[in-house]
Amino acid sequence: MDPSFYNYTNPQDMWYVLTGIPGLEDLHIWIAIPICSMYIVAVVGNIFLIFLIVTEHSLHEPMYLFLSMLALADILLSTATAPKILAIFWFQSMNISFGSCVSQMFFIHFIFVAESAILLAMAFDRYVAICYPLRYTTILTSSVIGKIGVAAVTRSFMICFPFIFLVYRLKYCGKSIIPHSYCEHMGIARLACDNIKVNIIYGLTVALLSTGLDIVFIITSYTLILCTVFRIPSWSARFKALNTCGSHICVILMFYAPAFFSFFAHRFGSKTIPHHIHILIANLYVVVPPMLNPIIYGVKTKQIQDRVIVFFSSISTCC
Repeated sequence: MDPSFYNYTNPQDMWYVLTGIPGLEDLHIWIAIPICSMYIVAVVGNIFLIFLIVTEHSLHEPMYLFLSMLALADILLSTATAPKILAIFWFQSMNISFGSCVSQMFFIHFIFVAESAILLAMAFDRYVAICYPLRYTTILTSSVIGKIGVAAVTRSFMICFPFIFLVYRLKYCGKSIIPHSYCEHMGIARLACDNIKVNIIYGLTVALLSTGLDIVFIITSYTLILCTVFRIPSWSARFKALNTCGSHICVILMFYAPAFFSFFAHRFGSKTIPHHIHILIANLYVVVPPMLNPIIYGVKTKQIQDRVIVFFSSISTCC
């Protein structure tokens, strides 16, 4: 049909309805309980992790500074999504303005791309620590770490800012139901009465050339790490080197696996994957990795374990 037949709506006047998890509306109240619990644990755990790293001088090493960046990104990602999800599930607060929806969309994609860059930086940190241990402190100085952090944020902003223009340029004609719990780029674009081919191409390009390249470089880093580790004659030294990477590998798998499942399911799996499964995983994705990351690093990293024990011991002594 000719687009001139549509009665276009000014985006500034539009309000959307986020439906939550389609097909599981009767379970929203119960699903919200674990999501709320995980969100609280994620925020408290990551704030505590940042507090430990900032206040404990022995943790002012590159690996822990990158970990504090990851913890901050986890707090922001879960906070950008979980409160609205809980408001939908518990209070049926489903309405959201177009501007608020676009803002949420931007922050979700921005934090995701930034977190991917931080994980790449952490992989580089492990590569230098294991492959070039004698040059570790000279390569990853405080200045270099700061520049990596700024570069991660700048790259993410430059990649994700065009999403705002891509959804604002589209023409809308009254469709306002988003079958999701939060706003995503393609979720908004699909409500337009317009050609969204540019949105699809740009979204795929961003996924493949930013986070996709990050994954390639991370795999390359760990391939080189494994080559170095298996040249070490001592089995105990091999185990120690691999153990330092174990927590990071767990975090990488938790971050990328559900994210790419959600990304490709949203674009290519709509007919094969039940929609409620896709949305449920997308909801869990924004709280489960942020909740587990500080736990994984706390369990697998002896320095953090020691600082946690000392911290709580001092509190019990004071009491």
